[in-house]
Formats: sequence, structure tokens, C-alpha cells
Amino acid sequence: MTSLFVNLTNRLGLNYEFLATGYEAQIWRDGFITTLYLIALLIPVSLIAGLLFAACLTSGKPWLSTPVRAFVEITRNTPTLVQLMFSFLVLNTFVSNLVGGTQNNPLTPFFWVVAVVGLHIAALHAEAIRAGIEAVPSATVEAARGIGFSALQILRYVEVPLALRASLPAIVNNLINLVKLTTVGNAIAVSEITYASIMVWTQRDNVVSLMIVILLFFSIINLAVARIGLWVERKLAVPGYGL
Repeated sequence: MTSLFVNLTNRLGLNYEFLATGYEAQIWRDGFITTLYLIALLIPVSLIAGLLFAACLTSGKPWLSTPVRAFVEITRNTPTLVQLMFSFLVLNTFVSNLVGGTQNNPLTPFFWVVAVVGLHIAALHAEAIRAGIEAVPSATVEAARGIGFSALQILRYVEVPLALRASLPAIVNNLINLVKLTTVGNAIAVSEITYASIMVWTQRDNVVSLMIVILLFFSIINLAVARIGLWVERKLAVPGYGL
């Protein structure tokens, strides 16, 4: 089957001959798996952290909102790649020094990609959810307060459910951006799909062939994320709310 695919694509001027080898084909397959693993981890990490950040921003308590606001502003206003390089080259070195050397440092490049990209997208989620919370009608909040809900209960049972519905389009857009940001991992040698492809095309000189696959790969994943997001948005829609 692989030989048939290689022969057919060769006729189109594309070079996928490396798929017939063991080592290079395995590197490439591992790159796909690593990217999917990153996406599967980053989506829940970013959503949970974003929800916590939004709760802090709307808590009305300066000791909670001020540090989170500072983090959100720094994160939104600096490139993700710069954040990743700073974390890996500065913070990771600091951790290594604390634990007595690189050999004792449990934090891998994969960890730093999950932490940096996850928190970067979480900051964007936080702003979207914060706007949704602040958009909840004051009459609804007052009604919840009138039946004896505490501030935490109002946040949990009234504001957050309505805010998530209102902010879903922005959250889905952030998740699409998250999928694309997994590619920054190649800057610190995390073997995701772009890094694996670079390893192959430096030996095979088939940049065009691999870039076509990478483009299709991310297009398909983000199309799926967008369609799932639209489905969830319709399922959770409250008639008359947010229109």
C-alpha cells in the first residue's frame, strides 16, 4: 500500500519515498502522534486555567485579581515563542540550578510547551470568560442573591454557565489558535510534526511534499475543532440569551 502511494505521488512530482524506510517514517509518525498528544493535553489545561483566571479577575479581591491581571497582560502582549524561549532558557536553567544540575531536572521540553502554550491560551480564555461574566444581566444576579445564593454559588451556578455560552465563539477561536501554536515546540526540539518534518526534509529535500501534508493536517484538525465548537454552541444555546 505504501509503495503504491509513493509511486502515485511520484507521478505528481511529490516525494514521499521516505515512507518506505523504517527510521525516517517512524520519526514522522511519532511527530504526528506527539502533536495530537500536545493538543489533547493543551485543550483541558487551557480551559481549566482560563476558568480559574476569569474567576480571579472577577472576584473583586485585589490580592487575586491584580497578579492574574498582570500575568494576562504580559502573556497577551508578548509573542508565544519569546515566552517559550524565556521559560526554557531562563526558568528551566534556574530550576536546574536549584535541583543540582540538568540531570536532576524533571521538567522536559515537552512540559514547557504544555505550560507556556496552555497558559498563553488560558489568558485569552480568561478575557473571553470575564467579558461573558460581566455581560450577565444584573437582574439575574440579583435574583440569585435574593434566593440566598452566596457569591461563590452565584459565580458557579449563574454567571459561569451563562458566561461560557456567551464566550464560546471566542473560546473556540482560541482553541484553533492553540492547535497552531503547538508548532512552537520545534524551537526547543520537541519532536512534533513540524520538527519531525524538518528532520526528514533536510535529508530528502522534499520540503514541498511535507509542507502540503502539514497544511492539510492542521486544516483538518482545526476544521474538526471549529465544527465541534459550533455543535456545542448550538446545544448549550439559551433561547433569547446572547442574541
